[in-house]
Amino acid sequence: MPIMQTRRRFLAMTTLAGAAGILSPRGTQAAEGPLETTTVRLQTPALCVSSLHIAEELLRAEGFTDIRYTAPPDSQTILPIHGDVDFSPAYASDSVRAIDAGEPLTLLAGVMVGCFELFAREGIASVADLKGKSVGVQALGSNPHALLTLLAAQVGLDPVKDLHWVTDPKVKPKELFEQGMAFPPEPQELHARGIGHAIVNTAVDRPWSQYFCCMLAGNREFVAMHPVATKRVVRAILKATDLCAAEPARAAQWLADRGLAPHYDYALQTLSENGYRWREYDAEDTIRFYALRFRDAGFIKSTPQKIIADGTDWRFLDELKRELKA
Repeated sequence: MPIMQTRRRFLAMTTLAGAAGILSPRGTQAAEGPLETTTVRLQTPALCVSSLHIAEELLRAEGFTDIRYTAPPDSQTILPIHGDVDFSPAYASDSVRAIDAGEPLTLLAGVMVGCFELFAREGIASVADLKGKSVGVQALGSNPHALLTLLAAQVGLDPVKDLHWVTDPKVKPKELFEQGMAFPPEPQELHARGIGHAIVNTAVDRPWSQYFCCMLAGNREFVAMHPVATKRVVRAILKATDLCAAEPARAAQWLADRGLAPHYDYALQTLSENGYRWREYDAEDTIRFYALRFRDAGFIKSTPQKIIADGTDWRFLDELKRELKA
């Protein structure tokens, strides 16, 4: 029975991939040489980067036989890559701070643009209106706190003096507080329930919409020791990203059928609205953008040049941009 289910999943995904026109040309793998390992460990992705789930059967087509998904650690620490995974979706903002802190990760590609929204109660129309108000985050130093700090500084607010930070590591901000950052599927749920309204949407509001929100990060040791496997993982995930962009309804149904998305409607809305533009946007420019702002805000000490030199490797992305031309 497990063999039958695996075969059905493989056929379903390859049919979907074929419809989107993303199957590999024959001979590509042979030219690259053999895989150094057939095992790959991925961090369970959020809904907005569920292309990592959809990539599972594409990874099998790349030659991987042992594909494992691991839940992210239950903490608010900056840890895009932890010891039990080889690849993980990572917020660009988290990644910059993690590289500055010396975490052993290597950024490999940008995946999508804009996934979080800042919600506020009625009477608050902009970030500037948050002066003197309570803002909910799960922990100081968390990604929502860091991003809100940048948003506040962007409009001239002092994030320390002008905002009242309300924290609770156990409860999501949307359940307790007047204002807070929401990530998919939370924005879809809040909109559906009529709770508050979005005053920032990073998918459309500049300058945030001009840069990647989510990146693909690799364990530094894995990337260094397994370059062939790394390229094939990146290729499978970028193809799955193309699939989400080309066939969002089919991809959302695939996720919902397997219990990987809480609601088909939320999954479809997320996949349809988020910008899967890995070819169009500049991954390095994204890291430079966040590094400059985090350094100005006092979150990091490293220069953008050092962050890029220490924590990025775009060679696989550059090769795949040439190989996977639209």
